[in-house]
Amino acid sequence: MLQLLKALQTSVLAKVAGLFFLVLLLCIPLAEIDSINRERGESQREAAQELADTYASRQTMVGPLLLVPYVERWMEPLRDAQGKVIGQAQRSKEMAHVVFPDKLHIEGSMTPQERYRGIFKIPFYTLNATLTGGFTAFDPKAVSHSETDSKIEFKAPFIAFNVSDLRGLDGSPALVMGGESLRFRQRVPGIADDAWFADGIHAPVTGAALAAWQANTPLNFEMKLGLVGQDTLAIAPIAEETTAHLTSPWAHPSFGGRFLAAQRNVTPQGFDAHWRVSSLVTSAREQVRAGLSSGRGDGDAAAAVAVAATTASARPPRNLGTLQTFDVSLAQPINVYSMSTRAGKYGMLFIGLVLMAAFMFELFRKLRLHPIQYGLVGLSIALFFLLLLALSEKFAFWIAYASAAGASVALLAVYFSAVLGGWRRGLSFGAFVALLYGALYGLLASESNALLLGALLIFGMLATLMLVTRKVDWYALSRRTDPAATAATAVQGA
Repeated sequence: MLQLLKALQTSVLAKVAGLFFLVLLLCIPLAEIDSINRERGESQREAAQELADTYASRQTMVGPLLLVPYVERWMEPLRDAQGKVIGQAQRSKEMAHVVFPDKLHIEGSMTPQERYRGIFKIPFYTLNATLTGGFTAFDPKAVSHSETDSKIEFKAPFIAFNVSDLRGLDGSPALVMGGESLRFRQRVPGIADDAWFADGIHAPVTGAALAAWQANTPLNFEMKLGLVGQDTLAIAPIAEETTAHLTSPWAHPSFGGRFLAAQRNVTPQGFDAHWRVSSLVTSAREQVRAGLSSGRGDGDAAAAVAVAATTASARPPRNLGTLQTFDVSLAQPINVYSMSTRAGKYGMLFIGLVLMAAFMFELFRKLRLHPIQYGLVGLSIALFFLLLLALSEKFAFWIAYASAAGASVALLAVYFSAVLGGWRRGLSFGAFVALLYGALYGLLASESNALLLGALLIFGMLATLMLVTRKVDWYALSRRTDPAATAATAVQGA
């Protein structure tokens, strides 16, 4: 048994098997570090949600629209319990007809600002925009009757404008239509409580604008808007032709939504983007109409139920999917938690390469390294990923990476100078580890080419190992590390 233990201690194959087991064992601290990283990332998302709850959330902008409330009245026969007609009763329901702009142009600038929740930094923006466009002359015949022989009574129209979080409005928007300044307020009679714009803002059409509307003439408008939002602005293209031009000094935009920017120019000084969307290619108008479809009846309870049933049967489906928009987001250039997660994915490979280099030093320099020494080296590499995560929360990612990598290289160089018996060997080992850290940073910096670079790195390391050891007699190396075999060889030579 004692001889077997000695043989295992000096066996190259046993040492390699032990190193594989050690690498698998070191996956435990790597997994714990990854768990910490995920928790910190979740804390960042919670901080963003807290700011959205207490300040302003992401904004989706719909409007301005022109809503024409009306009452549809009709006569309905009254029947007794036997079904005999005993008279007539008037029934009615209130609805709103939506008029979309013929053209809508949005000219705006997004000024970025950053807010903190604890150590987490969340991007916000202040949009200063001018919305210009016009409505065509209103045609009463465009409003269809839902009941036979009914009469429609139109009320004064109003402008409806909606953003997903009204707390983000920077003052009251200034709207001029037909030469008349219109004043917004939160609720105008004539729109149902469950309709799309129930929580928006509304401006009754009055004065010269109302006179022009009643004369069936087109109405042009200009609206000044200040809006604060968290990182993302989405705009619904509800006009016959919707165009937008947005600029910002933020150098890392992310364009999304249903329609990407037709033209965009992104420089270190910011971005400049143009959109142009026709109503022919979007169902945003149908989605808004579905949101505005609701009915209310007056009179007795039975009549109200009948009206509700009639309205429900004629109502377009409300669930038309997510509102179609074009979006721009102020993306963070580097998410330290996603970068740390990506770095941690190479942890096992990184530890394996460093331990392999230590094993090569042991094998070719005729040294003896204890498993505890291998374990300390592996733990120092695992600690690098924890140090990277901690430093990246306080400093720029490249500074955090350089600091963590520099500390790790210095520690291993000093340690191996003593273990390998010389500063030169220690420095050469440290240089190898520094090269690995440099290669890992290249993988992180080039996300689009990470798979290719990673595959080339692994292939290069394996090819170097195979070429360096292509003439090595592994059995001879095993015999040289076995004291009993060395003594026997010496006796035979004598």
